[in-house]
Amino acid sequence: MPLFLSLVGGELRSVRKSVLELASRSAWAGILLVVAYQVSEPIRLLGNVRGVLDASLQGALLESPLGTTTAVRVLGLFLVAVGCRSWHRRGPTVAVLGAAFVAASFAFMGHTAEREQRWLTAAALLIHVVVVAFWFGSLLPLYQASRRESLSTNGVLIERFSHVAVRLVPTIFVAGLALAVALLPSISTLRTSYSLLLLTKVAGFSVLMGVAAVNKFKLGPLVRNGQPQALATFRKVVLVEWILIAGVIALTSTMTGLFSPEN
Repeated sequence: MPLFLSLVGGELRSVRKSVLELASRSAWAGILLVVAYQVSEPIRLLGNVRGVLDASLQGALLESPLGTTTAVRVLGLFLVAVGCRSWHRRGPTVAVLGAAFVAASFAFMGHTAEREQRWLTAAALLIHVVVVAFWFGSLLPLYQASRRESLSTNGVLIERFSHVAVRLVPTIFVAGLALAVALLPSISTLRTSYSLLLLTKVAGFSVLMGVAAVNKFKLGPLVRNGQPQALATFRKVVLVEWILIAGVIALTSTMTGLFSPEN
């Protein structure tokens, strides 16, 4: 959301405050979830809750890549929360910096951090995460704007968003392809659970690209031409788009959290 407001949300008036409040609250909720994940990790490792109270195990986890990831992620989310609360001062710079920290935290652990080509996979992952975050974080502000901002403001907003998105969104596929090539050991692994989930993710992304194309090439021009019905349809399509991306993110979490490229 801070990326959206900084890049294309300059025209927002009626919904700016609510978007900033939503972004700040989401960041605080994110901090709670990240800390809860860190503290409860012993449950996954040991299969019971006793490890949560094991100080030595918790200390070891804090010194591990998971601890580093948690620290960077909490710092980033904190900056997002603070920046969104003081947007008229240095808020945009602080919040965008926080978003960058959150994105960077994904490169400190996981499959990409374990590869020999770590610099390549980390760069591809960073691009992948930032663009997905921008796309996903833009949808709720666009939805709110379609309900509360004027038709002319929505026309300008959709045009600016499409101008940025059409250049950024294709990089999701390019970065994802680079990650797949780096992570998958061979063609034979395309039959593994990880690869099947990856192919499902690609299919979901293809559907999303089709939905985004409808917004850019059909509904966007109609809204700019002053057709209210097109804005109502755009609102519904944006909601569908949000649900699809949420599903793809959930699928990605399952894929990376429960499986490895080798199985």
